[in-house]
Amino acid sequence: MVMMSLSTQFPALKNCRAHEVCGPAALPFALAMAARVAGAVMFVDALHERDQIYPFGAGRFVDMARVLSVRGTSQDDILWIAEEALRSGCVPVVIAHITKEISLTAGRRLQLAAEVGKSLGLFIVPEGMGSNAAETRWYCQAARAQVTAQLDSTLFQWTCNKNKTGTIGSWMVRWNETTRHIDCLSKAGDRSLSQAAAS
Repeated sequence: MVMMSLSTQFPALKNCRAHEVCGPAALPFALAMAARVAGAVMFVDALHERDQIYPFGAGRFVDMARVLSVRGTSQDDILWIAEEALRSGCVPVVIAHITKEISLTAGRRLQLAAEVGKSLGLFIVPEGMGSNAAETRWYCQAARAQVTAQLDSTLFQWTCNKNKTGTIGSWMVRWNETTRHIDCLSKAGDRSLSQAAAS
């Protein structure tokens, strides 16, 4: 598995494509990726979903004045809204929270919509329920500092386990809230998380 070093930038997600992310830190990953793109961000989730995007938490990653929140009544609604937003080209980034498996046909439609609209699609999916059409798939979790044995809210382990055209691997990153920038830390295994977080 390829690892990135401290001097290497975190890779940019390929634009005009749909990507998937799962894991407990999937939303911070999606918001951090959205922060790297100028313009509006559409966040689509279910009307009945109790866990909604929390503005004060999400605002650590992306300016909430950029975020348009849209809610659908079913997964079909959410996929339709996301597809139309991607295809329109009016929204540079679309983040959609999906709770069920995405079919190959739906995944291909999302890819085509992203290509036509020249937009970035980020789909938060349950683990194992993504589409084979996804450009990349990520598993994201918060990292635990070894000294305190507590989760660091800015330290993450982001693992790309599917990439159609590029590198797969695992990156230890820190979110810099002040600059809204992703800082890559040392190669996994080089030093402890507490040492990496202290650098």
